Amino acid sequence: MSRGAKIFEDRADAGRRLAGRLGRHGDESLIVLALPRGGVPVGYEISRLLGAPLDVIVARKLGAPDQPELGIGAVAPGGVRVLNTAAVRALSISEDYLNRVTRRETEEMERRLLRFRGERPPPEVRGRTAILVDDGLATGVTARAAIEALRRMQPKRLVLAVPVCAAATAGWMRSEVDALVCLEITPDLGAIGYWYRDFDQTSDEEVVRLLEDARRGGETL
Repeated sequence: MSRGAKIFEDRADAGRRLAGRLGRHGDESLIVLALPRGGVPVGYEISRLLGAPLDVIVARKLGAPDQPELGIGAVAPGGVRVLNTAAVRALSISEDYLNRVTRRETEEMERRLLRFRGERPPPEVRGRTAILVDDGLATGVTARAAIEALRRMQPKRLVLAVPVCAAATAGWMRSEVDALVCLEITPDLGAIGYWYRDFDQTSDEEVVRLLEDARRGGETL
């Protein structure tokens, strides 16, 4: 499939297609954990179709100095920080900068967790099959941090489910999880949005609405 081929109508369509591939990973202990914001509409459909609870795990990218879109690492709950050590060395990034950006993004992570989850405690993951969901993976740095955080929660199995993924990222992600379920693995990924006809930004309000709807066990109209 060439880069730019619009193979998903939107995130909900991608979630429904993933759910069809994930059925064999389901059991009574299944829980779906989505990376906000874009992973939540995907995860909502998986949760709905597999009859599993839905929650979020927030991971925040650490941006390079003067290049915030260039990920040099990520943070996730439980004090998790992963770094792209090759990028850190290549850019001669100081420990002081790493500590400052880590503090800033950890504070933002905690703010978003409160926004999305409210005062509810984190979900129980220990001994369960956890499906981590995003709307696509390029470098996968935030997903890697989320995987590390989930591993510390001791799930029975950890499955990473994404509609589209860069081939190089998929290659090393397979060793990080018990199963990788991806509908399209490509060496020529481009931007994630190229693979969707509708890739409008998911708002905080939509994330909250979908999480509340999933908790009610209802279906968003």
